[in-house]
Amino acid sequence: MANSYPGFSLGESLTAEQKSFFNTNGFIHFKNFITPETVDSIVKASLEVQHNWIEKGVDKVNGVPIKYGQDLDGSTLVQRFAFINQHHSTFSGLLLDPRLKGLFELAGADARLGENEKDGMVFNHYVNGPDSKFTKMGWHTDGLRDLFYGKKLNPMLNVGIHLSNLKPENGGLRIIPGTHKQNLYQMLFRKKYFMDHDNDPNEVAIVPEAGDLTVHDGRLWHRVAQSSIVGEQSRRRVIYIPIIAGKYAPKNEHSPTVFYQRFAGLVK
Repeated sequence: MANSYPGFSLGESLTAEQKSFFNTNGFIHFKNFITPETVDSIVKASLEVQHNWIEKGVDKVNGVPIKYGQDLDGSTLVQRFAFINQHHSTFSGLLLDPRLKGLFELAGADARLGENEKDGMVFNHYVNGPDSKFTKMGWHTDGLRDLFYGKKLNPMLNVGIHLSNLKPENGGLRIIPGTHKQNLYQMLFRKKYFMDHDNDPNEVAIVPEAGDLTVHDGRLWHRVAQSSIVGEQSRRRVIYIPIIAGKYAPKNEHSPTVFYQRFAGLVK
């Protein structure tokens, strides 16, 4: 597959072409899911949550560690928010968009938004500066976490809502199309989880504009490439919310930190 792919438009139901593309490749990219005004309101809301969490010294939400870092001016910033939908109405309201339900059939029967499960709605804020703590993420599959939970490997999709205009040099999501159909051995051992950051000859760069939405299968090998640009132009923000199936497993303030999250320190 060439390092380019079609962009689609998301309605309240998927077309046969869209379903065929996703089933073949394990990902799909929808253009202009939200407006520039909505993007701005989401970024503003994230800064409000950040201020509250820094002020209160929040280090975990529902057992999930919060990743802090330093901004370009030396100030503290939150670089990975978990369950942010539980902390601001702008984020919880975003989940009410009826078009999201149209994606459920890609995960099979009983699919739902994981707004209270796994890590909930995650907000990632990357910036490549001298003191950054969160600039890239090595190769991994999202399906591995189910094994750490001691659960059956259930269908899972990761829905990304992109809040920045990116070019390939900005880094960002890289996927290996078709690997959602691999066997369990390949899912476990094709790459060194989180340690391997090398380019793959079959990888495709996901290059969104602010307001776009992407979906990738949780079994798909993917990574987050580091920006080759340093400074303000490297800044990028993205939301991820899982679509999951299987037994309902909500988290709360008493939920433990699971083993795989110890690998968070490898993400720099």
